[in-house]
Amino acid sequence: MTSELIINNHRIGDGHASYIIAEIGLNHNGDLAIAKRLIDAAIMAGANAVKFQKRTPELSVPPEQKSVMRETPWGLMTYLEYRYRVELSHNDYTEIDRYCRERNVDWFASPWDEPSVDFLEAFQPCCYKVASASLTDTGLLNHIRATGRPIILSTGMSTMEQIKVAVELIGLDNLAIMHTTSTYPCPSEELNLKMIQSLKTVYDCPIGYSGHETGLQTTVAAVVLGANLIERHITLDRAMWGSDQAASIEPHGFLRLVRDIRTVELALGDGVKRVYESEIPIMKKLRRVKT
Repeated sequence: MTSELIINNHRIGDGHASYIIAEIGLNHNGDLAIAKRLIDAAIMAGANAVKFQKRTPELSVPPEQKSVMRETPWGLMTYLEYRYRVELSHNDYTEIDRYCRERNVDWFASPWDEPSVDFLEAFQPCCYKVASASLTDTGLLNHIRATGRPIILSTGMSTMEQIKVAVELIGLDNLAIMHTTSTYPCPSEELNLKMIQSLKTVYDCPIGYSGHETGLQTTVAAVVLGANLIERHITLDRAMWGSDQAASIEPHGFLRLVRDIRTVELALGDGVKRVYESEIPIMKKLRRVKT
């Protein structure tokens, strides 16, 4: 049994229902109305939380990419301008915070730089997510750790040694680790779901799975393999503009995913062999030799 992590009123770890996160990320395209529709869809599906991404583009966009021109739904603009265009404002997050509290769903974000942590702290988020791209950013990890809030660490495009360094810096007491492969969308042969079990043998903390595949069945399989948290991107329409949309799940699909995960959790049981009451009439009818 791994140790538990508590996020709001959710106990996360072996023996508890999976904590299911609907990753909105940037799929709102900078539009608060779309963000709220995605929150509604996540709640309808039965997700426990929604997650956003928060950047300070001037800091998080690599220098060589800032001036690269890009075609967008809002016209031709530099990549830096585009990144500012899809960021939600302080007023937007104030409304998201109010809306999620009113609807009783957890919300948090992946901050990509230290000022974004300070920005999010004003809303007292239930936890922080460290994006795979930030796993080696020790300054950011220290800044997040200093908040004292639970941390969910994503491990895509990282070696076991890099994961070890990050975990040693953060500490295990308030941590969950997510196995993931940072390819969008990710082919089945690169999902490597057995890493969930490998991480469980190394780290005494909840282990989860963040999926970027196009199907649902492999995410359900992650629960069978022991994932304590599940994260998938959610979108209103996979054909919408945005780099994550194609690897996201539309609302009806997310509903099916949560339904199937909860069914599988019930079916897994506790591993203790017993004769169920429903079997007794069949046993009396069919068993020839009684002991």
